[in-house]
Amino acid sequence: MTAEDTVRSPCVSICALDERDVCIGCQRTGDEILRWTSMTNCERKAVLVKVVEREQEVSL
Repeated sequence: MTAEDTVRSPCVSICALDERDVCIGCQRTGDEILRWTSMTNCERKAVLVKVVEREQEVSL
């Protein structure tokens, strides 16, 4: 796998966890952030689906 094939982190350099342990910048949990570098692309894509869901919850 090349660097171009790797699913990129959604980090936007606004790193602060809220009361639910979710980053207010990228919408990943603390655990997802810690494990990101060791995740497979499939796992990363699953996290990104959750990120979209969390973003929609916040915008309601």
